[in-house]
Amino acid sequence: MAPSSPDAGPSCAGSDEGAQGPEEESSGASQAAPSTQSTGKDPLARKARKLVEFLLEKYTKQEPITQNALMKIVSRKYRQHFPEIFSTARERVELVFGLEMKEIDRRGNIYTLIRKLNLRGNDCRRDEGALPKSRLLMVLLGVIFMNGNRATEEEIWEFLSMLGIYAGRRHCIFGEPRRLITKDLVQKEYLNYRQVPNSDLPRYEFLWGPRACAETSKMKVLEVLAKFHGRVPSSFPDLYDEALRDQVERAGQRGEARAPTMAEASAPSRAKSCSSSHI
Repeated sequence: MAPSSPDAGPSCAGSDEGAQGPEEESSGASQAAPSTQSTGKDPLARKARKLVEFLLEKYTKQEPITQNALMKIVSRKYRQHFPEIFSTARERVELVFGLEMKEIDRRGNIYTLIRKLNLRGNDCRRDEGALPKSRLLMVLLGVIFMNGNRATEEEIWEFLSMLGIYAGRRHCIFGEPRRLITKDLVQKEYLNYRQVPNSDLPRYEFLWGPRACAETSKMKVLEVLAKFHGRVPSSFPDLYDEALRDQVERAGQRGEARAPTMAEASAPSRAKSCSSSHI
């Protein structure tokens, strides 16, 4: 899939600051690495991933979900951890895919998955499947933020594998995921997909696109990703501080944008950054 050019699209004020400086980039990456690596090795996390895949399969087939079937996937060895594993899978299915689990038979412990109706955000609002795509986008933006405001293609796919989403394998909700994140979301300017500068071998990376910068914030994205990991935003202190600075900068830019109108200034405005556009 042809990526966008290295100069395609403006960069976020504050977002590319982290991408430009090696110190800030390493700071974000150091916080992301333990979560991703430990999740890949954690047997409970692997069981949660299998439950997520099972739940999505049942949703696609419109079949009821029994607790006995869930217990079999967890296996007898980890049965004592079933409440924790089930809670993690349930939260991720809701957070990323927009599916809510409802109990339809208390005596038989039978559940079903239903599509949540409300959409909290503007992302991909007019598209079919808008809810799950917008939620997946927020998670992707969080991965980029946690990796120093730019994430390599390998880092993105490593994270998505925790959700049972793999390159080249058609997904029951998102279709072909590589097309979605390297073409569809890029064309809509939510993601910037480009070749890594000065790399010996062709490697590609993801950055926030201009519409993502305009329609969400680092704090909102951090809240989503922290919830994904079962933590709170302040548990990532460096990222939390950067998100707070981003809020202050956005507030200042909104004030600057209003100033010419109040003063009825006729001078042309300075070039817009994507973090101030559409806000």
